[in-house]
Amino acid sequence: MKYNLDKCDYKILGLIQKDSSITNKELAKKIKLSPAATLSRLNKLKKTGVIEKFTAILDEKKLDYNISTITFVNLSPHNRETSNNFVKNIKKIPHILECYNITGNWDYMLKIVAKDMQSYKDFIIDELLEIPGVNKIETIINLNTEKKTQDLPL
Repeated sequence: MKYNLDKCDYKILGLIQKDSSITNKELAKKIKLSPAATLSRLNKLKKTGVIEKFTAILDEKKLDYNISTITFVNLSPHNRETSNNFVKNIKKIPHILECYNITGNWDYMLKIVAKDMQSYKDFIIDELLEIPGVNKIETIINLNTEKKTQDLPL
C-alpha cells in the first residue's frame, strides 16, 4: 500500500524515532493536531509499513556484550540453495544482530555480539562455521562505537 507523506507525517516520524515511547497526547500537542487525527496518521504509517515496529534499543555493554564485530563471510558453492540455507540458519542465531548480502570480495557482512573473546571464538567454531556452505570468514573487532543511531535523516 502506497502512502504519500506530508510535512505532518515527517514531523511524527521525526518525533517517534527520537522517542518511540511518546504518548499519543504528547505527540498530538507537538504536531498541533487532535489526538484522534494524530492516532489516525500513526496507524496509517504503521499499516503502510513506513513504521515497521516500535522497539527498545538496549545498551550492549550494560548487558555484558563486550565484543562487537563485523564479520565477513564467503559461501561455497555460489548458488541460490547455499545462500538461502545460510540466511535461514543465521536468522535463528540471536548473537547475529544484522546480516547484509553485499558486493565485493565477500558474500555477507554480519554484525555479531558476544560476552567476551572466548565466547566469540566458540560461537565462530561451534555455530557459524557449522553452517553448510560457509567457506571463509574474516572478523573486524569494534574497539569503540563513535556513533550509533537508527534515526533516518528526514
